[in-house]
Amino acid sequence: MSDTLARIVTSHGKAYIVELNDGSRRQASTRGKKTDYACGDRVHIKVLNAEQAVIEGTETRGSLLYRSDQWRSKLIAANVTQIVIVVAPVPSFFDELIGRCLIAAEAADISPLICLNKSDLPQAAVARERLAFYESLGYPVLALSALEDVQPLRARLHGQTSVLVGQSGMGKSTLTNALIPDANARINDISVALDSGKHTTTHATLYHLDEKSDLIDSPGLQSFGLAHVTAEQLPRLMPDLRGYLGQCRFHNCRHRQEPGCAISQALAEGAIRPDRVALLQRLQDELSAAQSY
Repeated sequence: MSDTLARIVTSHGKAYIVELNDGSRRQASTRGKKTDYACGDRVHIKVLNAEQAVIEGTETRGSLLYRSDQWRSKLIAANVTQIVIVVAPVPSFFDELIGRCLIAAEAADISPLICLNKSDLPQAAVARERLAFYESLGYPVLALSALEDVQPLRARLHGQTSVLVGQSGMGKSTLTNALIPDANARINDISVALDSGKHTTTHATLYHLDEKSDLIDSPGLQSFGLAHVTAEQLPRLMPDLRGYLGQCRFHNCRHRQEPGCAISQALAEGAIRPDRVALLQRLQDELSAAQSY
């Protein structure tokens, strides 16, 4: 038995697969009930044999993307430099989920990229118009079709450790298969009648695109809790709101009904979209509930 460094390349509940520096892989378990490891973590392991290892601890993370509510946290990926939020015209995507993912990226200091997949569909024009708002906030948007040409995305992934996130059915696994033909990511048909995608990827997996680029495919999301972000942080993590901070009459303004609220004034003047203020207030309420739970 020996101690060595490895990287978690698959995370599925309490089961992990780790990759050693020589490229060999082991099935890995943890000590006791410890499960707070994520795909992309660099870990210390004790090699037991040619197939098994035990994770002893983790190296300091460069970044950690996770979602949380008042009950638990769900680690998504560690040591990533870019989050690729995958959306598609069909099934329809949720603007709120995009907003939450962007806030999580800002909080973790991870560069975001919004990828509109299935851009060859006739509904893509409407989807592109919806995404123009995020471009106006400074977030890059890339439109493509995984079934036609993924080279524009490959160029954006070069030199990065990227994680694909998004609702089920957006085509994350199709993108992964197009980028890495031997990835064998599962693809299921989309339930158009329900306007929702079936869950296909059940665990996070890291793939090597080239010597300088890695890609993590993660399970589909239907929600993205942000209980790990404080209410005070929220407006700072929203580009269209942060410019009004410090202009409110009261320093502890919650941007609700307080007199002299700069955000409320900007909303009344049409400078801020109502759904963005509604998202802020909904997240504030969630955080209050989490703190009182």
